[in-house]
Amino acid sequence: MTPDAVHLDEVSVSHGRRTVVHAVSLAVKPGAITAVLGPSGCGKTTLLRAIAGLHPIDAGRITLDGQVVSDGRRRSVPVERRTVGLMPQEGALFPHLDVAANIAFGLPRRIGRDARAARVREVADMSGVGDLLGARPQHLSGGQQQRVALARALAPRPRLVLLDEPFAALDAGLRASLRDDVTSALREQGTAAIVVTHDQAEALSIADDVVVMLDGAVAQAGVAQEIYTRPRSRRVAEFVGDSVILDADRVGATATCVLGEIAVHGGGSGRGVVVVRPEQVVAESDPNGAFEVDRVTFTGPDTVTTMRHRDSGVSVRMRATGPHPPASGPHRVRVTGSTMFLPAPTAR
Repeated sequence: MTPDAVHLDEVSVSHGRRTVVHAVSLAVKPGAITAVLGPSGCGKTTLLRAIAGLHPIDAGRITLDGQVVSDGRRRSVPVERRTVGLMPQEGALFPHLDVAANIAFGLPRRIGRDARAARVREVADMSGVGDLLGARPQHLSGGQQQRVALARALAPRPRLVLLDEPFAALDAGLRASLRDDVTSALREQGTAAIVVTHDQAEALSIADDVVVMLDGAVAQAGVAQEIYTRPRSRRVAEFVGDSVILDADRVGATATCVLGEIAVHGGGSGRGVVVVRPEQVVAESDPNGAFEVDRVTFTGPDTVTTMRHRDSGVSVRMRATGPHPPASGPHRVRVTGSTMFLPAPTAR
C-alpha cells in the first residue's frame, strides 16, 4: 500500500506559551492537492512551517512518505532532509542571482552540470519562465517571480510542495491565471501539495480536498463539494462561500422558515437553521408576495440582490447571472434544490 505523501496525527504547535495549532490531523495522498482554508491568524502558516521542519511541534507526529520526520520534541528530521518544496507568499528569490541560478539553488550538488541545466530548463518551461532564465528578480513582475518560486520548489522533485498564500499579492486577473498554471504544473509533475489560503473560491477550485481551520483546529475536512453543500457548523457555513442563515423548524425532509417550506438534508430535527446559498434563491413577481427589493449589487458576471421580508425585516441575498435584477414591487421568494439543516445546539 502506497503511503500518504504527508500524514499528520494530532499535531499541536505553539508560539511561546500560546498553542496556535491544536491536535490537527490530515493526510494528503501522492499527487493530490489539499487546501488548508482559514482566516488570518488561525494557524495555517504555522502548520505549514511545522511540516517543512521550520518550526518544532509540541505533540503529535508528522510522516512524509511513510517516514516519521517530527515526533513531538523527541525527534525532528532537518529541513534539508525532508525533500519538501516551499513556495512562499512573496517568492523570496535571491536578488543577486538570475532566474536560472534561483531555480537551480535547491538542486543537489551531486547533479552534473548538463543534468542541472536540463532540469532547470524543464521546470522553467513548465512554469512559464523559460524565456527569463538570464533575468534578475528585480526586473520581473510579481506573477513572474511567483512562477520562478514554483520552478525552484519543483526542481528537486520533492515528494511534497507547500504553498503559503502563493497568489495573495497578485491582482485578480493574474491570480486566476497563475493559479491555473500552478495547478497544471503540480498535476503534470504528479507532486502532492498543500496550499494555504484564506480565499474560499481559490480553495474550492484547485483542491482535491479542503481542510477548514478555525481557531487553530480542523473544523471540517473533505472534498470541496461536501464542504460547500454540507457544512458541519454555522461557522464553517459562514466562512466557506456566501450563505444566508435562516431560523427554521424541521420535520422529516423539509423545514419551515421565512421562505416557506424547503427541502433539507443533514441530520437533526426540530429547531435549528438552514444554510441557503444565494445562487439557490429565486424571486418571482407576485402581488401577494412578502418580499421587496432592498439593494442591488452588480459584480460583473453576476448580480446580487438583497430581498427584504416586509413584516419580519429578514434579508435574503440572491445571486443571478448577468445584469438582470428583479423588477420593483412585491415578490415571492423560493429556494431551488436542497439546503443544509443544522440543529440548534443542545443546552448543557
